Amino acid sequence: MTFGQRPEYLQGLNSEQLEAVCYEGTRLLILAGAGTGKTRVITTKIAYLVREKHIPPESILAVTFTNKAANEMRERAMTIEPSCERAVIRTFHSFGAWFLRRNAQVFDIRREFTIYDDEDSAELVHSIFPTLSKRDCSDYAFLIAKAKDYGLSPDAPNLGFISRHPEFRRIYTAYEERLRATGNVDFGDLILLPVQFLEKDEAVRARTRQRFRVILVDEYQDSNVAQFRLLQQLTGAQTMLCVVGDDDQSIYRFRGAEVRNILNFQTVFPETKLIKLERNYRSHQSILDFAHSIVEHNASRLGKKLLATRTGGSKPRLAILDDQDQEIEYCAYIIRQHMKDGGHWRDIAILYRTNAQSLGFERLFPRYDIPYRIVGALRFYEREEIKDMLAFLAFLANPRDEISFKRIVNKPSRGIGATSIEKIVASALRAGSDLVEASRNVLHDIHGKGKDGLSQFLSLFDQARTSLEKGTKGEGRTLGSLIADFAKNSGLMDFYRGKDKITGTQKEENIEELINAASDAPLSEDGLLEFLDSVMLDQSRQINDTNADAVTLITMHNTKGLEFPIVIVTGLEQGLFPRNDEEGEDLEEQRRLFYVAVTRAKEQLYLTACRWRRLHGKLFETAPSRFLSEIGAELYEQWSTSTWPTSQATYGHVELRSASGTIEGTASKEEWVPGMTVYHDEYGNGTVIKVTSSQSAGPLVVVKFESGKVAQFFPKYTKKLEKVEH
Repeated sequence: MTFGQRPEYLQGLNSEQLEAVCYEGTRLLILAGAGTGKTRVITTKIAYLVREKHIPPESILAVTFTNKAANEMRERAMTIEPSCERAVIRTFHSFGAWFLRRNAQVFDIRREFTIYDDEDSAELVHSIFPTLSKRDCSDYAFLIAKAKDYGLSPDAPNLGFISRHPEFRRIYTAYEERLRATGNVDFGDLILLPVQFLEKDEAVRARTRQRFRVILVDEYQDSNVAQFRLLQQLTGAQTMLCVVGDDDQSIYRFRGAEVRNILNFQTVFPETKLIKLERNYRSHQSILDFAHSIVEHNASRLGKKLLATRTGGSKPRLAILDDQDQEIEYCAYIIRQHMKDGGHWRDIAILYRTNAQSLGFERLFPRYDIPYRIVGALRFYEREEIKDMLAFLAFLANPRDEISFKRIVNKPSRGIGATSIEKIVASALRAGSDLVEASRNVLHDIHGKGKDGLSQFLSLFDQARTSLEKGTKGEGRTLGSLIADFAKNSGLMDFYRGKDKITGTQKEENIEELINAASDAPLSEDGLLEFLDSVMLDQSRQINDTNADAVTLITMHNTKGLEFPIVIVTGLEQGLFPRNDEEGEDLEEQRRLFYVAVTRAKEQLYLTACRWRRLHGKLFETAPSRFLSEIGAELYEQWSTSTWPTSQATYGHVELRSASGTIEGTASKEEWVPGMTVYHDEYGNGTVIKVTSSQSAGPLVVVKFESGKVAQFFPKYTKKLEKVEH
């Protein structure tokens, strides 16, 4: 296809992008580097196949990993070709839920099943093994989820790969039996059950392959083993299979992602066409060269090097600072300089490896009048009051749902004791009935306040079922109306309103927000199920206002898919990033994480490392990250104290000081100096070997005692360390 022959929507594609869109072979791997326009390629390819090749949109399946990405893919494809609305564009888990509901009778589960999250799974483990601690139950639930991500059932011979604990197989087996009895599924089941079914049922496998002639997978480097097996079962000899991903951005191994899925794709699917997208439209070349210098040290990669389409740009800048306080001051200085030059707060993102590293910024930025937002720290649907509302909806959809029943049957307290609740559950299991029927059956065995409380709960359930069955016949009724009724009639709204008055929280407002979110859903069985699916499958909703003009504080993992004009990557010390125990595949993943972090920067990249850092409540002397030693010195500039305003000068609201390093033989304000003799109540006599400064905590004094022990102290906060006068 020559340039003049291209339809208008293909005109802006470069030659590699155009080749990927128009390729018609059955196997295609698009290796798409950061900022190379992969989303545009995959959405354009969907529209191209429908519009130019006349492939029915219903026969196209496109899968990705977040609802946000799936919605964006659908909207962008529809902009080019409106009929793409009929294509099946979902997350992996959403597709699994869709497949299970269509084949529920085969799996011996209810079509109205609800999806257990991590907390629900842990509760189910605890209900089976009540003597286990909550922590142990959570740990076992995590291991079960990991096993399912790797496609391993309780009877798998290699289950020891997940855990060698002698009780794990027994607990996993009992969990599966109880989960099947409830008629519900967990997240792992959404992939593993379809895989197991398709692997053994040739007729359904053939019918499914006939339905989906084209399969496209976005962010393929994030797929796990079970998802790879699902893809194999969905793909027939004539299926057009196209996966898009970047092996250098595979950073979710801790969630089960398997980078070998993309590394071995050409081996598993012979005659695969490989197309590399290496033209970067985001960053300056200096940033891309720095990024390449990081990831080229990995042995497990397919290999590519990004080429910037933008000219100019300064080298990344590395600052070696004294401690976390000075690190925060440095970041504040960069931010204020940017604002002085006419920039916006939202242009800047501060990245760190762990959420705990945000604490200093949260504490000091308000003093500097720097607005900030934290991404990824809290999620709306994880809040107590929201989970209570959702538990009632889940129980309404499936009255066999033991976990949801236990969560809301006695909340707020109705006098229904744990013994009565377990009696109801046991009755349901014996009779094979749901928990509503079992509650009615044992009601005569419960006395006093508990009997009245259980009757009230059953009445709430009956009212909600009646409302659901009447549907939208009542004027203006929606699913939001049902939630509002339950919140009021159950007493939960008053309960949380009271909590708000005591704690100053916003639980009542959060419930109102859930009601608003459900107001678009119809008051029907399908409306209820669709709403629950959307809630349980959407993991991206944040509490923070993403449009606010504020500096972004965010972990490196959470930056995936984002970009900012200015990025400051903090905490580049050995032991923190990477940790000292990270070697082999773990170390390679951390290099990829560093690569992802720096390629978020469009205009400027700053990096910081501290000589001292507080970790786990203690202060440690650190060395720069080993990753920094792997990068050519010519690829970055090291920040010099000469570029920082004079010590103790004030810039805006930020008080800045020069990097002091080690104080050698010069008395500080408190007159702690190397060579000084000291005494400690516990350690005895010692000699000061080093003193460094800290703005907030005063001098840090490092002492070597006569016993050989070396310890460090902030004299400002301890009275046990004394100077010995000669």
